[in-house]
Amino acid sequence: MGQFGVETERTLMIGDTTHDLQMAINASVSGLGVTYGVHPRKKLESLVPLACVESVMKLRLWLNTNI
Repeated sequence: MGQFGVETERTLMIGDTTHDLQMAINASVSGLGVTYGVHPRKKLESLVPLACVESVMKLRLWLNTNI
């Protein structure tokens, strides 16, 4: 983010593992879980992402609605 001059408030980490969402927390950015990857929804939700989506189409809809 620093290298490209992107503010943390304008950064969203999208990930399918708890490691991804923990990285978002560590970087002080928002996280969004995708449940069609490695970790199940319950594990992703334990890290309190903005949301968890179940498909690429739902990811696109979420991004279009919220970004």
